[in-house]
Amino acid sequence: MKCTQCSTDTYMPFKCPYCNQYFCAEHRLPENHSCPEYWRARAPKERPTRTFRPVGTEPTYDYTVTMMPQKLGRVITFSSIEFKHLSIGVLLVFCVGVSMFLFGVSLTSGLLLALILTSSFLIHEIAHKIAAQRQGLWAEFRLTPTGALITLISILLPLFKVISPGAVMIAGVGSKETIGKTAIAGPSTNMVLATTFLAVGFISNFFKLNPSMVFFGAWINSFIAIFNLIPFGIMDGFKIFSWNKPIWGVSFSASIVLAITSFLLV
Repeated sequence: MKCTQCSTDTYMPFKCPYCNQYFCAEHRLPENHSCPEYWRARAPKERPTRTFRPVGTEPTYDYTVTMMPQKLGRVITFSSIEFKHLSIGVLLVFCVGVSMFLFGVSLTSGLLLALILTSSFLIHEIAHKIAAQRQGLWAEFRLTPTGALITLISILLPLFKVISPGAVMIAGVGSKETIGKTAIAGPSTNMVLATTFLAVGFISNFFKLNPSMVFFGAWINSFIAIFNLIPFGIMDGFKIFSWNKPIWGVSFSASIVLAITSFLLV
């Protein structure tokens, strides 16, 4: 969100309890953003009434706990900043596919590869975003300097190809189940795409058409699923493994089967 005072884009905004506006860390205090309700913070407060209990008696504590249901998001929103980051990310990934034309691949194959890479990347990230916002979390795609640089370098190198210009940033309060469901959305779409590409490849083979590029698309998506399901660090696989180990095991095994099948058919 943007800071109301300086318009700086901040990922962890602070809400002023007096004017209910959002600010960055520098302007989060009422005196730092010329809060119109600052007088409430400076107003003298009534001293609480002190009560005394007789000596030798134990205090009693009565309290209740109310669990409020989490409000799920119904509308999937995109900000102008997110559109800009997504556009640059899509352009970088598309250029990675087209760059194969420079290293002996035909222009038609390069364009098909670029479309496959771009659609796989975009659907993967949008799936994360939709799953997070449906769980009531803030989620927007952002480019990362390291990922964008590696993707840019991949355009110029013949064998080194990586498509990771950024990721969906998530903020909010969520349980392991919420984070796990958000994480598995991305690899699941790649497995669905790999299965779809395999089916289209078999149909193309039945009609005597060349299915090599379609099978290659299946292999790309299955590889993306395997890579993201690695249960380590910030990968999706670690979040899924922490939430539900059987679901992670089934997903990882299915992606390996898809990868082996598509690799043998390419």
